[in-house]
Amino acid sequence: MLLYLLIFLVSFATTLLLTPVVRTLALKIGAVDNPNKRKVHKHATARLGGIAIYCGFILAVIVVAVSSYFFNIHINYLATLGIVGSSTIILVVGFIDDIMGMGAWLKLLLQTLAAALAVSSGVAITYVSSPYNGPIEFGLFSIPITIFWIVGLTNAVNLIDGLDGLASGITAIASVTLFFVAIRTHQIGTALLLLSLGGASAGFLRYNFNPASIFLGDSGSLFLGFVLACCSVVGVLKSTLVIALIIPILILGVPIFDTMSAIVRRVRARVAIFEADDRHIHHRLMKAGLSQREAVMAIYFVCILLSLSALVVTFMKPVETIVLLTVIFMVALVGAYRIRASINLRTTEGER
Repeated sequence: MLLYLLIFLVSFATTLLLTPVVRTLALKIGAVDNPNKRKVHKHATARLGGIAIYCGFILAVIVVAVSSYFFNIHINYLATLGIVGSSTIILVVGFIDDIMGMGAWLKLLLQTLAAALAVSSGVAITYVSSPYNGPIEFGLFSIPITIFWIVGLTNAVNLIDGLDGLASGITAIASVTLFFVAIRTHQIGTALLLLSLGGASAGFLRYNFNPASIFLGDSGSLFLGFVLACCSVVGVLKSTLVIALIIPILILGVPIFDTMSAIVRRVRARVAIFEADDRHIHHRLMKAGLSQREAVMAIYFVCILLSLSALVVTFMKPVETIVLLTVIFMVALVGAYRIRASINLRTTEGER
C-alpha cells in the first residue's frame, strides 16, 4: 500500500511542480492555443502541458522499476519498455503538432507505427474469454485489432479534450479505475503504470481545471490516450475475466461514444472524419445551458458512474452483466434525448 501511495505522489508532485515551468516555456516559444468560434476559451492559453505530465509519469515509472527490484514485484519489462518508448514517440508527434502543426493523415500514420511498436513488445489483444467455449484466440488478427484499439482510444481522448480539465480529469478517473481492475487480475506492474498516469493527470488538473492557465495540447491528450489504451490491453484485456472486453469500454465510455458519434456525424455530412466541429458531448451540454464547469463536472459524474459499474461487473455473472449493460444503455438513450430536447428548446427560444 505504501508503494502505491509513493508512486502516485511522485507522479502527482512532479507534474504539479513542472507545469508552471512548462507553461512559461510554452509562452516564450509561442506554443499557445488561440480562441476561435469553435473553442470555448476566450484568451490565448499556453499548451504543451503533456510535457509536464510525461515527466511526472516517467519519473514514477523509474521508481516502479527500482522498487520492483527491492520488493520482488513481477513486471513485464519488455511490455513496459514498449509502452514507454512508443508513448514517447506519440508525445513527440503531439509536440510537433503543437508547435508547427501536422497533417491529420500523417499523425494517424505515426500513431499507427507507434501502436505497432507497442504490439511488437507484447502489448497485444491475443484472445477474448468466453463463458461457454473458453478463450477465443485471434491469431494474426490480434495485431490489427490491437492497433485499432490503441489508435482509436488515443484519438478518442484527443477529441474529448475540448473543455478545461476534461481530458485530464477523465484520464485520472479511468486510470484509477483500471488500476483497481489490474490489481484484481494480478497485473501489478500495469497497475503501477496506471497509478503513475493517474497521479500525473491529477497533478496537472491544478492548472488545467477551469479557468485553465495551460492546456494539454496534442502532446498531452494523445499521450494520455495512448498510455491508457496500452495499459488497458496489458492490465485488463489480457486477463481471464469473461467480460474483460466490456470493462475498458465502460470505463472509457464517454470518449468512445463521443468519437463514434463524431465519425457517424461526419460521414453522414460527407465531410472528412478529421474535420473539427462544435457538436461534441461537451459542446452540446453547454448549448443545453450548462456552464463550462458544470459541463465538465457532469461528464466527470457520468465517468465515475460508468467506472463504478465496470468495477461491479468484475464480480458479476455474464447474465447479470448483460442486464446491467442494458440498463446503462437505456439510461444513456434517455439522457441523450433529454439533452437534445433541451438544445432544441433553447434554439427555438433564441430564434424568438
